[in-house]
Amino acid sequence: MSPLPTSSASGSPLQALQSALRPPPPAQAKPRLLVAGATGVLGNEVLRRLVGSGRYAHTEVLATEAMATGLSGVGIALAGAPSPIAQWALRPLPAHTGLVMFEPPRMYYGRERTLWTPAPSELPALAQWLKRCGVQTLVVVVPHVTGRLPDALKRGLANLDEQAVAALGFERLLLVRSARKAQDPAGRNALERVAAWMLSTLRFMIPQAEQPVRPAKLAEFVDAALQVLPPGTHVAAPELLWQANQSGSRSGPGRADGGMQGVVQAWLAAARNPAQNSAPNAKPD
Repeated sequence: MSPLPTSSASGSPLQALQSALRPPPPAQAKPRLLVAGATGVLGNEVLRRLVGSGRYAHTEVLATEAMATGLSGVGIALAGAPSPIAQWALRPLPAHTGLVMFEPPRMYYGRERTLWTPAPSELPALAQWLKRCGVQTLVVVVPHVTGRLPDALKRGLANLDEQAVAALGFERLLLVRSARKAQDPAGRNALERVAAWMLSTLRFMIPQAEQPVRPAKLAEFVDAALQVLPPGTHVAAPELLWQANQSGSRSGPGRADGGMQGVVQAWLAAARNPAQNSAPNAKPD
């Protein structure tokens, strides 16, 4: 009589049964997202884009008081304002990715009046707090007035605040230089309004590559960059965002430019090989 097969025999029924009953390996945990400044058209577009991607286990938005959210998987994180940011309590669960935007809230939306929006001068303190909350990847959408950003600062760190943020040691830091229109100051008299109207014609002298981009395209760029961004500090210049703004009209069936992902991949490839970057005064990220 031949011996019964043992569990170590190749392809034995017992081994197959053991493999079938073995629990699957745990799936890699999705990162958590913490957003400061989810206000305005831009904040709304970026939040919806990232939440809808399904790549984050949970998203928290900083607000001054508790409220219900209309998006699944989105919660409220109470900001410690008006206390200094350095005194804010840390989040119970660490967040892997942080997103900072500075667009002011639309006051006719009651929900946005409740959300907390940082001032640009608060960026270093906010970045330190996010680092203590466990954030390893930080994206900052840095607004600047159209046509007033010196060319030397478009692809590098523009001030001491940005240098302080870069020195905090984030695994990945992305500064997105988003152009915006100059805000009209309130309380102008008739002569000031006429002068402002006459000076507004100068906007036609600003190159197209430095014009503001659509919020939906800016949100798409941030989403695409977060998927492939390598470690280090990276600066997205206004010209790159304008190129990303045009990606939708150029890409389509039968096109080889790859749309937004193609723009991001080409930008990162040029950063790795500065000699191939033909932009004037370009610097590697």
